[in-house]
Amino acid sequence: PDVIIEAQFDDNDAECGQDHLQDMLADDIKKLSLDTAEKGKAAGVTGVQRTKQDDGPKVNDPRLLPDEFLQRTAKVVYILEKKHSRAATGFIKLLADRNSELFKRCAMFSPVDHRVPRVYVPLADCPPDFVTKPEAYSQMLFICRIVDWKEDSNFASGQLCKSLGQAGEIEPESEGILMEYGVDFSDFSPEVLECLPQNLPWVISPGELAKRRDLR
Repeated sequence: PDVIIEAQFDDNDAECGQDHLQDMLADDIKKLSLDTAEKGKAAGVTGVQRTKQDDGPKVNDPRLLPDEFLQRTAKVVYILEKKHSRAATGFIKLLADRNSELFKRCAMFSPVDHRVPRVYVPLADCPPDFVTKPEAYSQMLFICRIVDWKEDSNFASGQLCKSLGQAGEIEPESEGILMEYGVDFSDFSPEVLECLPQNLPWVISPGELAKRRDLR
């Protein structure tokens, strides 16, 4: 049987070091091929049968190779915490296949951040005239929140939260960044504002300064 040997190279290795490892890997594969060919020839010409000694460990056994030639594998078993807010800024556009059933129900949301997948969003969440005038919204920023991503789909599913405004303007771009990172930038409630000093201008009293550490 063929034996596949995988090599793993560190990003910090110099190019000469990588070339050396690749040469070593190539030599091992050549030796493996020659050993296999010689055994096949011997079995076909002389009819020599395998003995118990043939079942012992071989030089080219992957389990006996150095660690730098082995690729360790693992799998995710549990998600401790979801770090991303599942919200993204981007643009909406019509699907390419106008004859599909999906075209009648969904639009495509393309995030500005390419680390976030493209998302199917319901047409009901889009502006009323989006289907008839999609070009009017080609430069309009929207906020979309991902709600699901099925294993058999290339695209996630989500909902449009709101329209931010024209791309390139300061306020829409800033609001999009704050929403993506889950920052609450809404106005303070009256209860919070009542906790602030009402007699202005306000200064820190000497007594407060005496018992506090000044980090200004």
